[in-house]
Amino acid sequence: MNPAEIQALIEAQLPGCTASVQSPDNIHYEALIVCAAFAGKRPLQRHQMVYAALGARMGGDIHALSIQALTPEEQAGRKG
Repeated sequence: MNPAEIQALIEAQLPGCTASVQSPDNIHYEALIVCAAFAGKRPLQRHQMVYAALGARMGGDIHALSIQALTPEEQAGRKG
């Protein structure tokens, strides 16, 4: 899979989220996902939401995925 396909899957399964996915080799991926639905969730719960969005592709088409899962407020704080 390419990063754009993974981005589209995440954004389709997590409405209102924005994702940015990068990969040097289309096997190992890094994703920054910003989503209001992450509010009040622990990091593990956020990652589980992303894994659920990708389903069976995790461990198959997607060998490794590094995830940064932030709320819009957390993302704004990083920029400021």
